[in-house]
Amino acid sequence: MVSGMRVNLNRSKTQRLALVAALVAALGVTGCASGLGGGAYQRGEARRTMVVQYGTVEAVRAVKLEGTKTPVGPVAGAAVGGIAGSGVGGGRGQAIATVIGAVAGGLAGAAVEEGATRQAGVEVTVRLENGQVLAVVQEDGGENFRLGERVRLVRDAGTTRVTR
Repeated sequence: MVSGMRVNLNRSKTQRLALVAALVAALGVTGCASGLGGGAYQRGEARRTMVVQYGTVEAVRAVKLEGTKTPVGPVAGAAVGGIAGSGVGGGRGQAIATVIGAVAGGLAGAAVEEGATRQAGVEVTVRLENGQVLAVVQEDGGENFRLGERVRLVRDAGTTRVTR
């Protein structure tokens, strides 16, 4: 009887440990989201020459930037779900519950990660001085671009930003 209680206590401790690990991983994922706004630069972009063009805002539209999809969310969710499932039933039923818990946890973990890192964005359509029209999607940093406003586009190797 006492050894059976130890198993339950150990399983409970393992479940708590897995839950803490999953929460730490989820927080780590949200902390890793890089800025995609007009004022966000990666470290490697410092001290590089960029092309600057000027234009006028023709349209502004709110968009959503999808969240990250790394293996961290599904793996953490699968671990928690598998451990939770292992506490159901016994024998063969327990094994089936463990697998189902792991699969469901993995799917839930992926959804939580994507939702937690999703961001509001803005699509800014700009008519350049040469007549060319470009649309740039970036994180909404609260710039509140207005129609007819003069803005600058900063370009570098496939990256374009709209700024004032």
